[in-house]
Amino acid sequence: MMQDGGSILLIGVGGQGVVLASAIVADAALRAGWDVKQSEVHGMSQRGGVVSSHLRFGRRVHSPLIEAGQADAVVAVEWNEGLRALPYLRRGGPLVINLQRTVPPGACRDRLGGATTYPALALDALLSEVGDVRACDAMEIASRIGSPKAQNSVLLGVLAPLLPFPDEAWRGSLDDHVPRATVAANEKAFAAGRALGFPAETLAQAARAAAATNGYAQGRGRAARLEITEAWCKGRACEICVRVCPERILAIDSAGGGRGADTVRVLRDDACTGCRLCELLCPDFAIAVHEGA
Repeated sequence: MMQDGGSILLIGVGGQGVVLASAIVADAALRAGWDVKQSEVHGMSQRGGVVSSHLRFGRRVHSPLIEAGQADAVVAVEWNEGLRALPYLRRGGPLVINLQRTVPPGACRDRLGGATTYPALALDALLSEVGDVRACDAMEIASRIGSPKAQNSVLLGVLAPLLPFPDEAWRGSLDDHVPRATVAANEKAFAAGRALGFPAETLAQAARAAAATNGYAQGRGRAARLEITEAWCKGRACEICVRVCPERILAIDSAGGGRGADTVRVLRDDACTGCRLCELLCPDFAIAVHEGA
């Protein structure tokens, strides 16, 4: 535990709540009486680009930036971004990492079969290199609770025992920063992450996630089902999913499903390969892709 202060690097891709998670940690530190400095890099972060946040807390902190080899902990919401951040982690420091992998479009070689050039979950090598790896399938845990967006709160729950912040500081910060309607779900996600036992949990969850990329087992070979939440969809004002769909099965419905605004509709259900580009790149989480029956 970082009793005299510490440096934490949080990293992931756009849409995973990295900046929000960093704000929650920073506020929890402030509530616990620490001086805090925080810096974010999110450039091309819209649903897929890298996002990182440097955070340092202590009795007196002059700069937020963390030098290579000086991070007391790394929290990675995406697997490969966690690997990229390893040079920042001090020797012996804990790596809190999500087992979910977000495959960029360029790495998809066979959308229907599930073949990609994305690195596999080489957990044994990571354990050998880092030692203290606290890995979990945060998306699966958050989905089980009923709020997939709360995967960042799951990882904060894993991080919490490593930091000298009281429970009331975490709870107050979480409740003040997440959307009001999601407070209960995020509290449950945080508690679920905190309850995980390591290192045993790392090995158990990795065994289940090893064959799944973007949430699917390799070689699905079946049509997927798309679910669109119209209340969240910006329709013609966005159109990202319509433009990125490789099978051209999405279009704008001017009728808006009775809402009086343009929304996205599915043209051909049976043509969906389940590549999940629409789901991964939607900035509003308005699309969910489900495996076919």
